[in-house]
Formats: sequence, C-alpha cells, structure tokens
Amino acid sequence: MNVIELFVPALGVVGLLVAGIIFRNIMKQSGGSGDVAAIALQIHQGAMLFMRRELFILGGFTVLVGGLLILKDPYEALAFFLGALCSSMAGVIGMFTATKANVRTALAASEHGAARALTTAFFGGSIMGLTVASMGLLGVGGLFLFFGGSKTDIHIIHGFAMGGSLVAIFFRVGGGIFTKAADVGADLVGKVEAGIPEDDPRNPGVIADNVGDNVGDVAGMGSDLFESYCNAMIASMAIAATLALGQVEALAETAHALIFLPLALAATGLLCSFSGIGIVWLSASKDPAKALRTGTMSAAFIFILAAIAVVTLLGISMNVWLCVVAGSVGGIAIGLSTEFYTGGSPMRSIAKAGLTGVATVMIRGVAVGLQSVAIPLAVVALVLLGASSMAGLYGVGIAAVGMLATIGITMSIDAYGPIADNAGGIAQMAGLGQEVREITDSLDEVGNTTAAIGKGFAIGAASLAALAIIAAYVNVVRSYHVDFALLLSDPKVLTGVFLGGLCPFLVAAITMDSVGDAAQEMIEEIRRQFREIPGLLDGNAKPDSNRCIDIATNAALKRMVLPASIAILAPVAIGFGLGPETLGGALVGALLSGVLLALMMANSGGAWDNAKKFVEQGNCGGKNSEAHRACVVGDTVGDPFKDTSGPSMNILINVMAIVSLVIAPLL
Repeated sequence: MNVIELFVPALGVVGLLVAGIIFRNIMKQSGGSGDVAAIALQIHQGAMLFMRRELFILGGFTVLVGGLLILKDPYEALAFFLGALCSSMAGVIGMFTATKANVRTALAASEHGAARALTTAFFGGSIMGLTVASMGLLGVGGLFLFFGGSKTDIHIIHGFAMGGSLVAIFFRVGGGIFTKAADVGADLVGKVEAGIPEDDPRNPGVIADNVGDNVGDVAGMGSDLFESYCNAMIASMAIAATLALGQVEALAETAHALIFLPLALAATGLLCSFSGIGIVWLSASKDPAKALRTGTMSAAFIFILAAIAVVTLLGISMNVWLCVVAGSVGGIAIGLSTEFYTGGSPMRSIAKAGLTGVATVMIRGVAVGLQSVAIPLAVVALVLLGASSMAGLYGVGIAAVGMLATIGITMSIDAYGPIADNAGGIAQMAGLGQEVREITDSLDEVGNTTAAIGKGFAIGAASLAALAIIAAYVNVVRSYHVDFALLLSDPKVLTGVFLGGLCPFLVAAITMDSVGDAAQEMIEEIRRQFREIPGLLDGNAKPDSNRCIDIATNAALKRMVLPASIAILAPVAIGFGLGPETLGGALVGALLSGVLLALMMANSGGAWDNAKKFVEQGNCGGKNSEAHRACVVGDTVGDPFKDTSGPSMNILINVMAIVSLVIAPLL
C-alpha cells in the first residue's frame, strides 16, 4: 500500500512538470513587439499588481486563522497553511500563464490561423487545469502519506481544506468584483454612451476589463474548483474514518482502503485528463467546439472505465464504483443543461425579446435563470439518492470525487475562455485586422459557452462537495452523542435552516452592491477622461488605463473582506452560540439557498451575455440596433450575476461547511 500511496503525491509532481513543459513551449512562441507587446505587458502587470495586493491582505487573515488553529491542533494548523499555500500557488501560476498566453493566441491567429490560435489558448488554460489538480494531489496526498491515513489523525487534513477554502473565497469574491466593475463601466460608457466598439483602445476601461478576465475567471475559478476538488476528497476520507465496523465490511476489506480511495480516484482522473488534453490537441484543426467537447467527454469516459480497476485493486465493493459513475455522469448532465440554457433556444428568446426593449430582455433573462435551476437540482438530487442507496453517506462523497476527478481537463477548457477573450481584446486594441478579430471572436464564442458550462459544473460539484462535508460534520458530532434523528421536529435545527438560508442572500446582496458602487466610480472616471483628455475619442490621445485599474483594484480589495468574514464567522457564531444541532440546520439552509441562487444567477448572466453576442452576429437587427442596446443593458446586469455573486455562492457553502467540520469537536 505504501508504494501506491506514494504514487499520489508523485503524480502531483509529474503534473506540475507537464504544466511546466507546456508553459515553456508557449513561451517559445512570439510575444510580439510594439503596441501588441505593450498592451499585453500592461494587462500582465495590472493582473500581477492586483494579485500581490490581494495576497498581502489574505496573508493577514491566514496568519490570524492559522494562529487560532494552533491552539486546537498544531498539525491541523500546519495543514491549514499548506492548503492556503497550494491554493494560492495554483491561482498565481494559472493567472501568470494566462497573461502570457493571451498575446500569443492573438499573434497565432494573425500569423498561423484559427487552429494554432485554439491550441495556444487551450494549452494556456491547460496549465491552470493541471496545476489545480496537481497541487491538490501533492497537498492532500502528501499529508495522507505523512500521517499514514490513520483514522485518529485524519482530522488533521481538514485544515488543508479550510486553508484552500479561505484563499478561494478571497480570490473568487475579490476577482469577481474587480472584473465586473471594469466590464460594466467599460461597456456602459463605451458601447451605450459613446457608441464605440468593444475593446476599443480609446476606452480607458478596456485594459482593466482584460485584467479582470484573468483575476476573476482564471485565478478565481481555479481557486473555486481547487477547494471543491480537495474538499470532496477530504470529506470522503473523513466519512470513511467514522464508518461503523459493519459498514466497512460491507464496502471494503479495510477502512484504510476506503480512506485512500478518493486519492486514488483523483490521481487516476489526472492521468485521464492528460489523455483528454491530447485528444483536444489532435482534433484542434477541426471544429473548436467539437474538439473541446470531445476531449472532456473522452476523459470522463476513460476515467469511468479506469475507476473499475482502482476499486477492484483496493478490494472495494462495485457499489462504490457505481457512485463514481453517478457523479461523473451527473457532472456531464449539469454541463449540458447549462449549455442549453445559456446557448440554446432560451438564450435566443432573450435576444428576440430585445426587439421590444430593455424591460422584456430583463424579464425573459430572469425567467430563463429560474427555469434553468430545475434540471441541475434534479440531477444533484438523483445523484444524492442513488449514491447514498449504494454506499451510504460515503457514496455521496465518492460521487463528488467522481464528478471532480477529471478537473485537469475541465479547468483547462474553462480557463481557455478568458485567454481567448483577452486575445480578441489585444487584437482589437493593437489593430491586428478584421480577419484576426474574426478568428478570436470565434474562439471567444466557444469560450463563452465553455465558461458557462464550467460555472454550471462548478456549482454542481460544489453542492455535492458541500453535501459530503455536511455528512462528515454530522458523523463527527454524532460521535459526541448529538442526535440528528428527529431533524424536522427540532426547533434548534429549523432555526439553523433559516439562519443558514439567509447567508447566501446576504452575501449576494453585498457583492452585487460592491460591483454597482465600483462600477459607478469607474463610469465617472471613464466619462471624465472622455471629457477632459483632448482628442481621446478621435484616437489622437491615449487613455489613462492605470487609473481605471487602480479604481477596480481598490474597490475589490476593500469590499471582499465582509463577504469572506461572513462565510468564516457565521458557522462559528451559530455553532458556539446556538449549538451543533442549529449549525447542522444552518449548513442545510445555506446549501439549498446557495445552490438555487448560484444556478439562477450564473445561468441568467450567461444567457444575457450570449444573447448580446447573438445579436452582434447580425440577428434581431444586428449591432447598434434597438435590440442590441437592450441586450447590452441585459449583459451589464448579468455580468455581476454570472461572474461575481453567482460563483461566490459555491465557495460560501463550502467554506461554511469546512469551518463547521473543523470546529465540530469543540462544540
């Protein structure tokens, strides 16, 4: 077993080496010169400046929380710092790479055509995907190897999940506020008021908008999926460590095998992700959308087959393998549902609603978002029911692992989107020509869909991961003789359901307000520059883009602290103030309202965004028509829905759950 256990962190090292080789090959491509290089450098420096300032604030929180954990268990505190470090490194590496791959994608489109541009953008995103998976395996696998997977010491690894979750809430909320403040300001003043194209170099907010794509959709999404990925593994390990003897005998020869299985599956998933990345590379010269979908589906299918060997090798019941299948298929189903609502006929109905004005665009967009909740929630319910019937609460955790195991390819495709979007912005600002812009727009269109699918997948994965952590929490507090048998008749539990249910709404309101306030400041600054800089709108002067970057950075850093504090402190206050039963109810309430809000907001926002692009392609009157102006307004409202408040829900429910699991022995 020791050799097999060593294989997991070793594979994490291999994944990082593969990511390094891909990065070296990307850097061999031309980075351009003149305006192209200058624009790319400005985006890169703006992103790294924001990241440095965010990490400084995050460092203070990490030291504070880690210091408190030392009082509980020094080893758990050590795991916490390691989790924070791994999550931070994954985000920084992914964002650094994305800001190098964007300009090379634009130049590849200019010099070699669409196929080369697709592979450049995709391989840039694959570094993020491989880094997220590899850092997770290296961190969790290393801790498991060090502590020997002991049932008594497994709680130490909970600290790793908490460290990753702390970083994720800051990266996701801070990056989301930054990117949407810049995007909304640039779009409303540039497109609606000044009537200039998207990514026009005359617009002072365009560089900040491109910076935001990287800090929000690359670093933010990467940390989001990193914490779900690690939390699913750790929750499954925690449940296995608390299983009764009879349950262990029914599922496996030893409890140790059940504890190790999540790591073995995740390692297998990384190997399958390698194959998926290779498939995309081989088919990139054909249809880009088909290539990306084929790579994802193939990796998932290969993983399902490979999981049979893993389960058999460890002497575990095939019922557990069926839980893996349920999670993997469930993830695909949620992704396809998201693709339909954000890119299919519901999206086109929003574009048609633009013919009658802004109000009908808004009404139809909200309706589409509300409708889109049904299928993913039904899928999660079916996965929960099926997995629990086959392997109890442990099956729920393994289903979450199954959904997230091929994160290497899933995150690669998601990070591809902002790189392609950035490439289009650079092409427009540097004047690379209409033909290049058409190529990058086609890549961006595919990226828009992959980003929407990625958000749907992230929400589904977060909900299953949170369910697994809640199950682990219940097991821990039950071992201290806290009775959860009569949930609906216990007023303490019901009180918790209501208290937990309000947390996602409160955080959503705070983040939406934050984007609105920051966007107002951005709008005023862009208007001022158009008004006060002579010749700016005529193209005879350059905008002060650094001022807009500074506005978005300050707004994000100031406003990300309160939502993060609520996520961390709410479980502590409820648990110590009202007891473990109330906290258990709060986790259920937060999970339900958080998943509903996340799905509705992410899908409404994605549908509004794609409806605008659908009109810009010449439908419903085309650019500068009444329908276009209405859909631009819908898109600006949808921006914080899909990129700030909606995604924040994933991390909120996971942070609340993992903090509860860590403090459970103290309640």
